[in-house]
Amino acid sequence: MSVWHFLAGVLTIIVIDLLLAGDNALVIAVAVRSLPRRQRRAASACGAAAAVVLRVALTAVAARLLSVPYLQMAGGLLILWIGLKVLLDASDQPEAAPAVAGRLVQAIWYIVVADITMSTDNVLAIAGASRGNIYLIVFGLSLSIPLVIFAANLLAMLMDRYPALIYVGSAILGKVGADLILTDAWVARMAHPSTWQRYGVDAIAAASVVIAGKLICGARARRAG
Repeated sequence: MSVWHFLAGVLTIIVIDLLLAGDNALVIAVAVRSLPRRQRRAASACGAAAAVVLRVALTAVAARLLSVPYLQMAGGLLILWIGLKVLLDASDQPEAAPAVAGRLVQAIWYIVVADITMSTDNVLAIAGASRGNIYLIVFGLSLSIPLVIFAANLLAMLMDRYPALIYVGSAILGKVGADLILTDAWVARMAHPSTWQRYGVDAIAAASVVIAGKLICGARARRAG
């Protein structure tokens, strides 16, 4: 690979990372939001770094992962749960929150599992842009760490300042989760959802996560009162 091709690959990978970092950053933001601010960066960094190591290891089989039945369905269900849980965490009283250490490990686990199931397309795009150059692959996947961490911490801070954004983030995760489920190999083979059906299911999932979160939070408040 010539120097110019290498530099072109670097620029292409940077653009890919910038374009595809949003969903992952949002998952990290809602996963770490219930942590104290000093713990957020640690959880974000550990989760993103572990996910990137796994991405590098999975690059060779990334294309096959898209055809593994139930994998994206499991990831989609996890994303839906994270979208609901952030609303439930937001309604918890400080004294009712679990221990910080437990939440830290839980947040890292959510980040790693969600990132791997959401990032197959990202890995494929980087692998294609790198043309098999392992240095470019590692560079592209490693570059996603600071981009995603910066975006995730920014989103978490904005959610603290503007709590209404929590509902927006949960709705987006509902849409992302539904999209993962609908593109799962088994679901696509059995249901053959059309584009409009996917849009409809995405919208229903986004609304359902927010409505379910509000109903559960309301029931908790009534029991506490």
